[in-house]
Amino acid sequence: MLKAIHARESKQTSREKAKEVVAELRAMKLKEAAKKVEDGIEETLTYCDFPSEHWTRIRTNNVIKRLNCEIRRRTRVVGTFPDGNSALMLVFARLRHVAGTQWGRKNI
Repeated sequence: MLKAIHARESKQTSREKAKEVVAELRAMKLKEAAKKVEDGIEETLTYCDFPSEHWTRIRTNNVIKRLNCEIRRRTRVVGTFPDGNSALMLVFARLRHVAGTQWGRKNI
């Protein structure tokens, strides 16, 4: 249902679909879920204020997901860490590398 809201062509049609989803959730007796959608829909549609060519890059979190997968892959290779600090050192080393190379060259 949430994907259907964000798959619309404009902000107005997304709002209309959100109202339908809220009504459907209430009909399913999911009042808390309906309230969450109703309260947060405007915040989740802020990407619609930008040109439509940029929407998919703004509304997705592929960069974060890819980074989390990379960290997970590297920590699995090591297996068991001697202590928590060594695990943090590995994660922060990767974050520092990504921030210095990939993100440092992006013009946001």
